[in-house]
Amino acid sequence: MDTREILSLTAIIVCVGIFIFRRVRKKKLANIEKKLAEKHGAEVRRRSIEAIKRRTIGGENLIDYGTYKLSKTERVKYTLLAASIIFCVGIIFYDSIIVSSIAACLGIIYPKFKRKDLIKMRKDELALQFKEAISSLASSLAAGQSIENAFRETQKDLKLLYPDNDTYILKELNLINRRVENGEIIERAIDDFAKRSDVDDIRNFSDVFITCKRTGGDLVEVIKRTADIITDKIEIQQDIRVLVSQKKFESKIMAVAPVGITVMLKVTSPDFVAPLYEFGTLGPIVMTVALACIICGLLISQKIMDIEV
Repeated sequence: MDTREILSLTAIIVCVGIFIFRRVRKKKLANIEKKLAEKHGAEVRRRSIEAIKRRTIGGENLIDYGTYKLSKTERVKYTLLAASIIFCVGIIFYDSIIVSSIAACLGIIYPKFKRKDLIKMRKDELALQFKEAISSLASSLAAGQSIENAFRETQKDLKLLYPDNDTYILKELNLINRRVENGEIIERAIDDFAKRSDVDDIRNFSDVFITCKRTGGDLVEVIKRTADIITDKIEIQQDIRVLVSQKKFESKIMAVAPVGITVMLKVTSPDFVAPLYEFGTLGPIVMTVALACIICGLLISQKIMDIEV
């Protein structure tokens, strides 16, 4: 290789390096800006929720659907559950109590991820209940009732559908009706509920409702069309969940299958897999790579099937 070829190759490597460096730097800056924006948004939302609780009678009991505080019992339960699973996986892949015990300590971070799942589950449940509420509200308004009476009738209708008084939407409708009876304007009560819900559909309904009340628009027609749009969206989300649920189950089976095969080989042919458990050799490294591939595959499949509408 002559000097010219070496210089050309060096120039190419430098250019590629500069390109990669700029891409990585740009991505890091974008992530920093995103985190700052999320932090600012969370702080603004926290202050807004605190203001809502201060001006509402019994505000300390209001639910902030965008947050979830795990109780000590829940935190211990989820930590022990995750630690137990990690310990069993460690025994299967490394056949070492020490390594498995150290790995089981990772279970302490699981409640943080479980909290996000619980928040999402609660918001999904609220959105589904809100779909029934807005349909009932649109029917009451179409029958000629005032908006205040329509909310009261909606609460009565949903009590037939949800006998449990602790149902989220029943609590919220009861709060809205009580605040209206105490002389507050209904727009503020609905806006406060929308802010606490942290659900896009409820926030959109609140914005449409408040704008329509202020501008004197056809409230009945606007709410009817809004109810139809929100109902269609939620039904599409449910259809997607049904279609994807089978694939999610299959991905979990595919993730568990290698673990089951490993257990079967350990039980039926212990001598065959013995080299994989000898520390100081490539065996544990191979098992680590295999375990990493299983985890990555499971995470990627879950990410692919996490479809937003």
